Amino acid sequence: MDNRNRQVLLKRRPTGAPTAGRFRRSADAPLPDPGAGEVLVRGIYLSLDPYMRGRISGVRSYAKPTEIGAVIEGRVVGEVARSRDPVFREGDYVLGGYGWQLYSAVPGRGLPQARSGRGAALHCTRRPRHAGAHRLCRLERDRPAAARRDRASCRPPRVPSARSRANSPSAGGARVVGIAGGADKCRYVEAELGFDACIDHRAADLGAALDRACPKGIDVYWENVGGAVQQAVFPRLNDFGRMVMCGMVAEYNDVEPRPGPNLTSAVRRRLKIQGFIVSDQWQRFAEYRAMAAPLVKSGELKYREDIVDGLDRAPEAFIGLLQGRNFGKLVVKLGDDPTRR
Repeated sequence: MDNRNRQVLLKRRPTGAPTAGRFRRSADAPLPDPGAGEVLVRGIYLSLDPYMRGRISGVRSYAKPTEIGAVIEGRVVGEVARSRDPVFREGDYVLGGYGWQLYSAVPGRGLPQARSGRGAALHCTRRPRHAGAHRLCRLERDRPAAARRDRASCRPPRVPSARSRANSPSAGGARVVGIAGGADKCRYVEAELGFDACIDHRAADLGAALDRACPKGIDVYWENVGGAVQQAVFPRLNDFGRMVMCGMVAEYNDVEPRPGPNLTSAVRRRLKIQGFIVSDQWQRFAEYRAMAAPLVKSGELKYREDIVDGLDRAPEAFIGLLQGRNFGKLVVKLGDDPTRR
């Protein structure tokens, strides 16, 4: 085990798109000393996600922003290097290390165990999608029979580690249309993930492409992007349509907020618009793991990862994530994974 910790700290808050100069690498931080009931986690994989942009902005939100000079927020899959919690032993794998650093001391209480290092990396962002799909994307309930039709569910697989339509209980037999950036991603979404269609949001006429893919309108829109995609989708929502607000990555670097849609249609078409965050449904994590683990093993739950090697490359990778450079779930490999030797 190392004697010192390496970290990436917030040097200055970004204005607009983050640059490398907003981050500071520290190679000489003391190794955390776990207190009673805590464990020292050696990070193996760090999940990079768009929500981190909000953490470094300083804007008031549902979570406290990262302080200047502090370790950047992030979820880590790792190995217990030292334990002062009777539930955990050295060598156990856990999902819940903290931050852009190699080692972190975290409370053992409620800390989820993982069967291995790499496979658990998928859980870092699948949890909110599972909760949102089952709680907010219900297509038939609470909907007048006269308003039901051949349904279309439109979702942007910004992180295209999505379940295929054939295996998705939330789809309920709906036509599922993806939105992605570039022809290669669209081919992957259709051929590998099993979506009925996928639209390139860089297309010259996004509205016309949506009309072709969803000729009878859209019943459920899973919002990960915002911007031009939301502007094209919103007027195509059907009566009693649902808009699930998971993220707005296209707008995270904006200095000034963009004008929103005219919400008069929310009344006329009786739309339901709801945002959510993963902690709203934390109690469903065990349910998700029980559902997902056998599907991953069988290959029915498909995902793709982009793995960046080394903590020092995390700032560059994160900047690229906000620009849409990644293809799959973006993960930083922090250290050796004994299960992949």
